[in-house]
Amino acid sequence: MAKDKLWGGRFAQPTNKFVEEFTASIDFDKRLYHQDIRGSMAHARMLGKQGIIPMADVELIIHGLKEILEQIEAGKFDFSVSLEDIHMNIEARLSAKIGEAGKRLHTGRSRNDQVALDIRLYLRDEIVEVLAYLELLVDSLIFQAEAHIDVIMPGYTHLQTAQPILFSHHMLAYVEMFKRDKGRMADCLQRVNVLPLGAGALAGTTFPIDREHVAEILEFPEVTRNSLDSVSDRDFALEFMSASSILMMHLSRFSEELIIWSTSEFKFIDLSDGFCTGSSIMPQKKNPDVPELVRGKTGRVYGNLMALLTVMKALPLAYNKDMQEDKEPLFDTIDTVKGSLKIFADMIREMKVNRETMRTAAAKGFSTATDVADYLVRKGMAFRDAHEVVGKSVAYCLSAGKDLPDLTMEEWKSFSDRIGEDIYDSITLEASVNARRATGGTAMERVKAEIERVKSGR
Repeated sequence: MAKDKLWGGRFAQPTNKFVEEFTASIDFDKRLYHQDIRGSMAHARMLGKQGIIPMADVELIIHGLKEILEQIEAGKFDFSVSLEDIHMNIEARLSAKIGEAGKRLHTGRSRNDQVALDIRLYLRDEIVEVLAYLELLVDSLIFQAEAHIDVIMPGYTHLQTAQPILFSHHMLAYVEMFKRDKGRMADCLQRVNVLPLGAGALAGTTFPIDREHVAEILEFPEVTRNSLDSVSDRDFALEFMSASSILMMHLSRFSEELIIWSTSEFKFIDLSDGFCTGSSIMPQKKNPDVPELVRGKTGRVYGNLMALLTVMKALPLAYNKDMQEDKEPLFDTIDTVKGSLKIFADMIREMKVNRETMRTAAAKGFSTATDVADYLVRKGMAFRDAHEVVGKSVAYCLSAGKDLPDLTMEEWKSFSDRIGEDIYDSITLEASVNARRATGGTAMERVKAEIERVKSGR
């Protein structure tokens, strides 16, 4: 019967059974139990401090909530779909345990500001974990960069050989991406970390509550400033999901490279067997399932962001039942991001780098052509003219089946009399890499400095 609901006083007929199941959220929001209990304890303490409810009731509420917490964590709490959500399940059990005092807990609050609090508390903790996983991944990248500081590989544009770079420099490119992800998550955390409790259903409360006291108990540095916005705001969740989408895009780009590099055509790396699977029919296969799956899960995180953006795009103030659809995409995004980061950090640390294969590939494809052009510029030729000279020399090499280092001095002279014997020292892979000493370049001295900068936290 509707009268059995905590809100059932106004209803004369029972809730349709299917409607009850359709509108319930307990199957997914029960993961908020710890945050819900923590928030309720803080709210009860504030109510007692303000003299809104007796302190004796506060003690009963706190004791009862602690017992419920123990039951849930021990797997001895039966969640009821008829009670709709985690908030009603806990409140109903509390009232059954301690009687009248339990019914006083909801004084001065609504489920609207209660759920807004629970989500913020939950997401706050999860962002801290995401930041820790990002740090682990950065550590793994630095580990690989230091272990292979002198390995030269081809750098690509358009997936065509462009210029030789250090493998360590390539790893540091992803360090920069994940550092930006850390910055976005830390910035998002500031907007998550605001207390909405006290907004009531939408207009505040008539009781003399002390929101700042609750914020202090729950370690929120500030409180929300508008009751309507407090209960209808999900910007913080959207911001997290947006930052997560960018993070997953970075992981997906990295996955794509790992997949390509591990092919028999490239053989740049070997992923540990623990992160790969085999084929049911082809016994020779070693499939890079982890990066493939992370690449695939990126689309799911994008979808979660679009789902919540779509839910929120036309909602009038303040709370609407549509907003119950915020939790599943948010929870799924959190789980996906944390799982992807954890497995990536471990996989990268165990990755084997085939240095000779990389070096051989870097020596192909006229990767030092730009160095020849730079050489001619240093000899006094305008860059555009140097570009044309080198283009002609590459065309000649293609027809002659040679690479630039294979050209004789006589052949070099046929393209420009400015070229001397020192050209050969200028177009080695090491010379090409180490000539790029400007900030952000691939020279070994610069890469070593960048590794130290990242390790020191600067």
